[in-house]
Amino acid sequence: MEKMIETLYKEKLVLIARRIPLDKIGECARAAYKAGIRFMESTFDQTNPDCIAENQKCIQKIIEATDGKMYVGAGTVLSAKQVKAAYDAGAKYIISPNTKKEVIDETKKLNLISIPGAMTPTEIEYAYSLGADIVKLFPADDMGFAYIKNLQGPLSHIPLMATGGVNPETIPVYYQSGIKAFGTGITILKPEHIKNGDYEKIYLLAKAHTDVIKNLK
Repeated sequence: MEKMIETLYKEKLVLIARRIPLDKIGECARAAYKAGIRFMESTFDQTNPDCIAENQKCIQKIIEATDGKMYVGAGTVLSAKQVKAAYDAGAKYIISPNTKKEVIDETKKLNLISIPGAMTPTEIEYAYSLGADIVKLFPADDMGFAYIKNLQGPLSHIPLMATGGVNPETIPVYYQSGIKAFGTGITILKPEHIKNGDYEKIYLLAKAHTDVIKNLK
C-alpha cells in the first residue's frame, strides 16, 4: 500500500469515471492509460439501485482493459458495504466525497488506501485522525487557492488531493498551493466524446493533463 501511495504522489492524477457506460469504459481506460494516466476511479452512482453490481462490473472492466496495469479505485463510496464490493471487484483505493468512520474503518480493515472527502480544517484533521491516508479537498475550487495555501500552515502534515476545477491550467497553481494529487473527470471524459466513441480526443485531453504534470517543479 505504501508503494502505491508513493506512486500516486509521483503520478499525481486520478481520472474520475462517473456514469460511464460499461461498454465504453474499457476504451476510455485504454485511451487514458496510453496518455500516461495510471490511476482511475469508477464511481458508485447513488441514484442507481443496482449501483453496487454495476460499479463492480465497471471496475473489473477497467482492470481487464488495461491488463491490470491501471491502479483502479472506487469513488463516491458512502457505505462499508460499497467498500467491500469495490474490494471484491479489485479496487485498490476508496474515495468518498465525505468523511464517514464506517467507510474508513472498512477500507483500512481490507488494507486499501483511504481517501475521504473534507473541506474545513476541522473536517480535514478529523478524517486524518480516523486513518485516512490522503484527504480529498472537495470541492476545492469553491474555496480558492489562497485557502488551500493557508491550510498548509497548521495542516502541512496531512496530504491533500484536490478535486473540483482541476484542469491543465489550474494543476500548477494547485500544486504550488501544496496539493499532492489531483482528481478530475469531466475535463477528460467529455460526454460527447464518449457518446461518439471518439477515444482519440479523450487521449489528447488526458495527455494535456499528464504533460503539465510532468513539468511540475
